[in-house]
Formats: sequence, structure tokens, C-alpha cells
Amino acid sequence: MKELIAYDDAVDLLDSDHIAVKKMFTEYSALCEKQSPAAEKRILALAICKALTVHSQIEEEIFYPQVREAIGEEALMDMALEEHAEAKSVIARIEGMKATDVAYDATVKQLGKLIDQHVMEEREKIFLKARNAKLDLRGMTLPLMKRQQQLKKENAVATARETA
Repeated sequence: MKELIAYDDAVDLLDSDHIAVKKMFTEYSALCEKQSPAAEKRILALAICKALTVHSQIEEEIFYPQVREAIGEEALMDMALEEHAEAKSVIARIEGMKATDVAYDATVKQLGKLIDQHVMEEREKIFLKARNAKLDLRGMTLPLMKRQQQLKKENAVATARETA
């Protein structure tokens, strides 16, 4: 039996992550405007961090290596990895901060700006080049989905242990 895939290809899957995270950042901004409790904002900020961590990991493990090989643009792919590293650094800061920290909201918003810039670069350069390269983007979708599901499951188990 063939497994049903809800995405056209790997780019579609990755871009759906971008859209979902952008929505979470918008929700976070709304919480800030409503002066919602710090604990409520922290729950959403940590969900953003986890989603971005999973997303970047599947890109780095599966998508980027294949795109790098297909397009041969080392500088472009290295820049994407540098942007991931910068985002991971901000994610680590957020995870290590208290939600009541005076710089918490600003740090989450900083992450949002970094991600907006990275997504724009990815859409305009990497995704376009990947679509025009000799890559099996449809064939890459299932491994990306399976790895994404595995990482989400591992995160859920880790979160359950932390709260137990």
C-alpha cells in the first residue's frame, strides 16, 4: 500500500513548516499586544523553538545535502547553514531564559526576524534552484516526513519526562 503524502514535494513540505511557524510568531505578537501572562507566552515560544529545531534538522540531514550536490553552490548552502546556526543560538537563549525576563519578548521577536529573513532567502534562492535542479523532490518528501515525525515524537517523549 502506498503512503499518502499531503505535499506536492519536499519544497512544499518545508514551506508548509515556514507558514506554520510564521503563524505562531504572529500569535506570539498578539499575546504581547494583549499583555498575556508570561507563562502563556513561554508555552508558545517553546513550541516555536521546537518546530524550528525539527525543521532545521530535517533540512540539514536530508534536504540541504541533496540540494548542495545538485546545484553545486557551496556559498549559498553554507550561508543557509550559518543562518541555521544563528537561529539555534537565539533558540538556546530563549530556552535558557525565564519568560519574565525583560528581554524575553524582544529575543523571541529577534528570532522571528531571523527566520523571516532566512525563509525569504530560502524561497527566493534555494527552493527555486532545487526545483530547477535534477532532484527528485517528490521522492525526498517521504523521508523528510518520516524524520520529522520521528523528531517530533522524540521531543514529545523528552517533554513528558521533563514535566513528570
